[in-house]
Amino acid sequence: MNQGLPVAVIGAGPVGLAAAAHLLERGLEPLVLEKGREVGSAIRQWGHVAMFSPWQYCIDAAALRLLEGAGWTAPDPARLPTGHELVEHYLEPLAALPVLRPRIRFGAEVISVGRLDMDKVRSGGREDAPFHVRLRDPAGGESALLARAVIDASGTWGRPNPLGSGGLPLAGEAELWRLGLLDHGIPDVRGARRADFAGRTTLVAGSGHSAINVVLDLLTLAGEVPGTRIVWALRRENIESVFGGGGADQLVARGQLGEAARRAVAADAVEVLAPFRAGAIQRTGTGRIRVEGRLGAAMQAREVDRVVVATGFRPDLDMLREVRLGLDSWLECPAALGPMIDPNLHSCGTVRPHGARELRHPEKDFYILGMKAYGRAPTFLLATGYEQARSVAAELAGDAQAAARVELILPETGVCGVTPKATAKAKVAVGAAACCG
Repeated sequence: MNQGLPVAVIGAGPVGLAAAAHLLERGLEPLVLEKGREVGSAIRQWGHVAMFSPWQYCIDAAALRLLEGAGWTAPDPARLPTGHELVEHYLEPLAALPVLRPRIRFGAEVISVGRLDMDKVRSGGREDAPFHVRLRDPAGGESALLARAVIDASGTWGRPNPLGSGGLPLAGEAELWRLGLLDHGIPDVRGARRADFAGRTTLVAGSGHSAINVVLDLLTLAGEVPGTRIVWALRRENIESVFGGGGADQLVARGQLGEAARRAVAADAVEVLAPFRAGAIQRTGTGRIRVEGRLGAAMQAREVDRVVVATGFRPDLDMLREVRLGLDSWLECPAALGPMIDPNLHSCGTVRPHGARELRHPEKDFYILGMKAYGRAPTFLLATGYEQARSVAAELAGDAQAAARVELILPETGVCGVTPKATAKAKVAVGAAACCG
């Protein structure tokens, strides 16, 4: 009785729209539910950042077929888009296609997903019941719809990891964010937010590519505005591992990003605290921010003007409370996917391509795709999400053979197995021990 219902796709980002395109090719009816007022609303918040994946890895195959059928010309496959370019030149034309536009509902925040008239406990007849999706509109009104299946591609942007080294926010961290003194992710420090950071001291927390982007942008700003200083706090003990594979990285821009960070540290352009475990943060009487924590075995403190927390993101599972999820106990990703993407063992390129089989949950016809499927793991590549969408659409259409087939070759990262090198000239505050991390 559910065959006439749509497949609800949560999120109108790259993976959500890719899922819709694959569903359409399979003869299934998608309904894309987007909280924002336009496509790619999360990407627009870091639109100033250049991606390290060139266009060839940023465009989904089914979406490309739809676009080319409408006369669209793809960008240079070797060029690196910014987030804004990804939205303007790809997502917006895709969402505007007559075959997709009526199937996207904007201003539709999903607040809960479950089975009609069933809580999580009830089993009898569960797989025959349609999904019940509750929505909230921008004015606060609520509505609901029924779906034959649900694909959650809502991403993780709205749930940043905190500064606290134990995974919980520090006392006062949320207040500093409300005051606009603490940012998450990659603020536009050279553009729209320049006045907030120019001539000030900023502590950047994080050891991934987002943190490196912020540090390098601040270094450029420091070359333009005297008095701009950077303190880079990392939890990792092995600083060299942060810089990645350099020339061995098949995503050239990602390798170059790490090399630029290595040169900056070696040139004393940034103060590095590693391994640093933040334990307290508060505003001082002079209006500055005091960050305290363990630097190795000793307690240290720094007073700064601003803090940028670039420590990654985690999935928002609140709306899925009544869905039977099978999650990895520490990554909060689908259980079968956990060992394949564990960041303690894997980088982006060492994750094997995967699809519907690894993404299944105990709740039949429910899937989480894209960055949210990776839970707390930061090793996600956009091309991986497109392969997930292709496989899941095939599975929902009953084509088990196509769902099981692998149609993706990922670039190697060159990150794993990096041999630590000394950074003797770096202005680095380190703890007593260092090891591969």
